[in-house]
Amino acid sequence: MKLNIRNLIDAKAWENAGFKLPEFDIEQVKANTKANPTWIHFGAGNIFRAFTANVQQNILNKGKSDKGIIVAEGFDYEIIEKMNKPHDNLSVLVTLKADGSIEKTVIASIVESLVVDPQNKENWNRLKEIFVNPSLQMVSFTITEKGYSLNDAKGEYFPAVVEDFNNGSQSPVSYIGKLASLLYERYLNGKTPLALVSMDNMSHNGTKLFHAVNTFAQKWVENGLVDGGFEAYISDPKSVAFPWSMIDKITPRPDPSVRKMLKDVGFEDVEDVVTSKNTYVAPFVNAEESEYLVIQDLFPNGRPNLEEGGVIFTDRETVDKVEKMKVCTCLNPLHTALAIYGCLLGYTLISKEMEDPELKSLVEKIGYVEGLPVVVDPGIIDPKKFIDEVLQVRIPNPFMPDTPQRIATDTSQKLGIRFGETIKAYIAREDLNVTDLKLISLVLAGWCRYLMGIDDNGNKMELSADPLLAEVTPYVASISLGDQGPFHEQLRPILSNATIFGINLYDVGLGEIIENYFEELVASKGAIRKTLKRYVY
Repeated sequence: MKLNIRNLIDAKAWENAGFKLPEFDIEQVKANTKANPTWIHFGAGNIFRAFTANVQQNILNKGKSDKGIIVAEGFDYEIIEKMNKPHDNLSVLVTLKADGSIEKTVIASIVESLVVDPQNKENWNRLKEIFVNPSLQMVSFTITEKGYSLNDAKGEYFPAVVEDFNNGSQSPVSYIGKLASLLYERYLNGKTPLALVSMDNMSHNGTKLFHAVNTFAQKWVENGLVDGGFEAYISDPKSVAFPWSMIDKITPRPDPSVRKMLKDVGFEDVEDVVTSKNTYVAPFVNAEESEYLVIQDLFPNGRPNLEEGGVIFTDRETVDKVEKMKVCTCLNPLHTALAIYGCLLGYTLISKEMEDPELKSLVEKIGYVEGLPVVVDPGIIDPKKFIDEVLQVRIPNPFMPDTPQRIATDTSQKLGIRFGETIKAYIAREDLNVTDLKLISLVLAGWCRYLMGIDDNGNKMELSADPLLAEVTPYVASISLGDQGPFHEQLRPILSNATIFGINLYDVGLGEIIENYFEELVASKGAIRKTLKRYVY
């Protein structure tokens, strides 16, 4: 079985191998969508293919829509050329359920794929056609947080951004410059309303997208490069809206065990492509079953009926609460705790860590005991049930090939949200004492210990990519296992850094507690395990 439209004709072979096939007329949906598109998505990665594309597939299967999604890739063009095009935009979703069962679905809701490249005239002209069509209701994005950034680490605009500010909308080179150019085409061709929906996993994502696009509109108007009304069009939510959203689904890299399983049932297109930009893609995506997508209901030109596929539409305040619940308490802090200690203890699978009594107890207490008292209850999802699902179903799922090393990526960028917000919430409450956050403090001490690049057995350990490694690792570089504290001089520059933690940890009485834990964690080989045993029960 090869993954292309022609091979789907032999439906019996696919069904006998356990694949769910599309239940709609693919060619008719493709024709409907190309003529009057309602939804284009930027970012052809795994979360889009495993989640949002499957949502639309389910809606199409029910007969509740007659249109699919157009996907555009603006970062790594090879995804389109080497994955989408050869497979007629089809992909296979492999859902790895916690009970060990596997669901295989051929996804056909993506009907067209384009590269966001003004040098590719055919694709660029097609993108302009789509953007000027009044039928377009939603442009969505999964382009990672970096995709929205116009500035480098020093706060200066990237050269490509400056080039676009100066040259206008004709031949943009930066990602957001290209998007702003397409929006300007829509403005010039009727000023039809539109919603731009960031589905990236970051706080207040819609506002980040608005600021990026609006900066281009402002600069182009200032420089006399576009019509003066363009900035007003972008900044008026009745014309262009930027709803907030919260997305949650784990979609790891293509896993060898899934590849073998697909091969064993006769599916031939199983090989990864690693692009020149180091993107890992395959004709299949493996993902967990649990998924949440909550979107602010702000769509000035109407919207696709995604609620038919389980998407929740609500107000901005509720989206914010759901996001805070997940990121600050019920999922992300638990993941980070497992990532730090999993790396230190030599684990290579997150699910395996939940079989470790100390690590299991660590995250249970962080979630239920330290986090839950200050959780933001969004009303539409019960926080306690959400943690139950995370700790009892999602993280322990032995069939999810997710690693602590992947989750440990960019930890310095996550600590302020994942733990700092809970610390601030404790400070704000008269009935709670921030120094009771013993296990959150133990995780922060664990991160300082992790920065040494030495595991609990005393072996060298590779650190996951993080933009602050060069800044923070030198502070602990002189410390060896077996050294005696105090380590105040080494740790003070890290623990007092409010940019990392959202707060100066000494100012709230946690700095010294973390220093004491750190002393125990570096006392000897095996000290990490001993320290966990001492404090997590």
